Amino acid sequence: MDIRKILWEAARPVSRRALPILSFPAVQKMDATVEQLVRDAALQAQAMEIVARDTDTIAAVSLMDLSVEAEAFGAQVRFSKNEVPAVVGQLVADADDAEALAVPALTAGRAQICAEGVRLAKQRILDKPVLAGMIGPYSLAGRLMDVTEILYICYDEPETVHVVLEKATTYLIRYGQMLKAAGADGIVLAEPLAGILSPDMAQEFSIPYVQRVIEALRDERFAVIYHNCGNSVSSMLERIFAQGADGYHFGNAVNMAEVLAVAPADTLCMGNVDPAGQFALGTPESIRAATRALLTSCAEYSNFIPSSGCDIPAHAKWENIAAFFTALREDA
Repeated sequence: MDIRKILWEAARPVSRRALPILSFPAVQKMDATVEQLVRDAALQAQAMEIVARDTDTIAAVSLMDLSVEAEAFGAQVRFSKNEVPAVVGQLVADADDAEALAVPALTAGRAQICAEGVRLAKQRILDKPVLAGMIGPYSLAGRLMDVTEILYICYDEPETVHVVLEKATTYLIRYGQMLKAAGADGIVLAEPLAGILSPDMAQEFSIPYVQRVIEALRDERFAVIYHNCGNSVSSMLERIFAQGADGYHFGNAVNMAEVLAVAPADTLCMGNVDPAGQFALGTPESIRAATRALLTSCAEYSNFIPSSGCDIPAHAKWENIAAFFTALREDA
């Protein structure tokens, strides 16, 4: 599939379609829990197939489970029946821990399960691209060093953070290559933790490493979509757009029309209906109104794809998901 052609055609106002970050709500249509889903490749493929079949999404997106890569490094992960896994504790606390940290094999943790889920999904989903979810370098380093503590370490021991970032980037490139070999048409690279950094800090601790991942993975048949749902995004857009991704996905902390106003016309932007406030807690009426308001504010742009602001929670109501797509059809 020509993934870039598909995305750009979907961004045209006359044929606008959506690409929400939608996977976990599929468990509501399966005899499975979230915990079972994140541990089972066949269930992950089934979830992607359900989303591709039951919605007019541009592409099926695999799980946005940002614990997978940290678990491979040895981080402790807390699993629960109906919630997305969460990293707990601090694996890397100082320079000695950073130096001792080993780049894991691709057989560690659940990485191979996720790749197998993509492979199975590609066998079943023949009419839409399949995108794999993957964490970004700084967000991975934050889960290894603790998302709060890493900010202090960036100031006090920046070289320690860079040691971890080097190892994180090496692993992410290898993991991305495995997802690519499994048949993924691209990845959604989630770097939300960089969204709370200042522009200068993001330039030091996130952007160069993201660029390396993009350059290593992106080719004519494999796309990289960068996701950042932080509230500091607006202050670093120029630097973000320079990373070389095929598309940029933003959260509802920013105004999508304002983002598009400064984005180059050849830069694809996606976002940003509130995943919690609307998809999970809203009503069909409220999400239709929010979606139509977003479409109206961004109507003049031919480089915009409507989406959720972030990963849609597992408990989001399917009637709200349906209303999101209904609003798109009504706008056509």
